[in-house]
Amino acid sequence: MPPPLHYLIAARQSEMTELEQIRNACALVTRVSALIHQLQKERGLSNLLLASGGMQGAAALAQQVLAVDEAIATVRGELDAMRTKQPFAAGRHAARLFNAIAYLLQGLEALPAWRGRVRALVPTPEESTAAFIRLVAGCLALVFEAADSACDPDISRLLVAMFHFMQGKELAGQERATGAAAFGSGVQEGTRQRHWLHLIESQEQCFQVFAEFAPPAVVEQWRADAEHCPDIATIERLRRVACTAQTGDALDVSQGERWFAACTMRLDAMYVVEGRLADGLAQMCAAKLEVACSAMQVLLRQEGQGADDERKMDEGLAFFSAPVQGPSGALTLATGYGPQLDRSILSLVQEQAQRLHAMQAEIDTARTALNERKAIERAKGVLMHLRQISESDAHKLMRQTAMNQNRRMLDVAEAVLSTADLLPNAGK
Repeated sequence: MPPPLHYLIAARQSEMTELEQIRNACALVTRVSALIHQLQKERGLSNLLLASGGMQGAAALAQQVLAVDEAIATVRGELDAMRTKQPFAAGRHAARLFNAIAYLLQGLEALPAWRGRVRALVPTPEESTAAFIRLVAGCLALVFEAADSACDPDISRLLVAMFHFMQGKELAGQERATGAAAFGSGVQEGTRQRHWLHLIESQEQCFQVFAEFAPPAVVEQWRADAEHCPDIATIERLRRVACTAQTGDALDVSQGERWFAACTMRLDAMYVVEGRLADGLAQMCAAKLEVACSAMQVLLRQEGQGADDERKMDEGLAFFSAPVQGPSGALTLATGYGPQLDRSILSLVQEQAQRLHAMQAEIDTARTALNERKAIERAKGVLMHLRQISESDAHKLMRQTAMNQNRRMLDVAEAVLSTADLLPNAGK
């Protein structure tokens, strides 16, 4: 049977493999972030074209289609690179990530046909928005699975921050498209107005989670950029105009392109923040791998040193006097060791056990935020289906229920999911 050090080396090798895989996933997330940014702009221009009956946005949309196609090619290239870098990972998280990739590719293959319908002015702005929301949701699902599969707590926290920031930016993109449709049509609708208000509120919730998990320097820079955004005054003014209008009130059609341009400036600034997060991910993955490689070299050198019989006997007796596992299941790390090369096999086992336990605890904290959002989104989907209501109305219903019962939104979401089969189906 191999000695204990053999299995410590195997554990380190496994950790390094996981870090390699998450580094590849993070590289894919960066490419997907760029794709989302371009798809959001195509969605807004499509709405401007459709709402104005083809009078606005046609030339800009044609150019934007080329930018989206270029971003799609980059994503496909990254996927091809992932296949050649190393074998695909195994396990539950990897399976979900690959399913997300397959779903996204299916949507991208259907995009040209949908564009043909948009050019022919067939869909309504709402139908076009829904189609692009579905496609962007496929992109975000990939980011979610990458965050959920991260094996390192620092990487996991940064991915959670990036996912929520991207989700907030997507809601801002939907707001751009909603406003473009409203101003492009020249009339305000009650349903559209309620959805608009819902998008504004939901953005802030996503940015709050982002601020909780992102590095403080990135958060401070984001807030400073948001405060000094030159077009925020235009956005706020047009928000007030549209969101205080009565149903059926006329809106100034000429404000459509101004709204779109102001929101685009805001989204471009958000994309810069995404770039900072992506750069931080790449640097962190590289640093973690370097540390893991150094630790592996230490173990390999110790394996090569061997051990005489007297040392082996001392280490064997040390097992019976070492700290036992505590209530958490983690071995207590002894202190007062000399240079790392002089540590016994037992001390290395103890250190690695505690380190892995601490990492898992931090990863669980980061995944809690992801799971809460996933439960709330699933509950909204159940209510939308069973009650035949919009997403914003489902969110409003859950929020009002939480306030009336003095409960968290998560508690309400879990209650909805647990009793979904008992809820009346208004669509029957």
